[in-house]
Amino acid sequence: MNLTKMTNANEVKREWIVLDAKDQIFGRLVAQIATLLRGKHKPCYTPHTDCGDFVVVINAKDVKFSGNKCEDKLYFTHSGYFGSTKQKTLHEMLNNSPEKLYRLSVRGMLPKTKLGRAMIKKLKVYPGQSHPHTAQVQK
Repeated sequence: MNLTKMTNANEVKREWIVLDAKDQIFGRLVAQIATLLRGKHKPCYTPHTDCGDFVVVINAKDVKFSGNKCEDKLYFTHSGYFGSTKQKTLHEMLNNSPEKLYRLSVRGMLPKTKLGRAMIKKLKVYPGQSHPHTAQVQK
């Protein structure tokens, strides 16, 4: 009888992957980040285990968007009180808080469970070239 090996959380070997977002299409980059965070690129992928890698995104502000998304796409926030709806364009989000934009986009592609919340914590986004993870140099 041939059984499939299920990976446990303590057996997972995590790597640090540095992605340069300069001149890349945002949607394709975010989809790639979600795949790396879930661990679907590994042969030991198990759906109920967090077997993904750490992902460091540098040059987050230099990403490209197709069409008129920078001016047309809106992000809404609401505190729960009447009249408290606020909106920001994609361009404002990218300039003011690119970390929040990436986290929001990637979170929608991950599971909506405790497992997904653990996966999103492995995403590190930096607007410029430098990052504090010195052991993880780009090769």
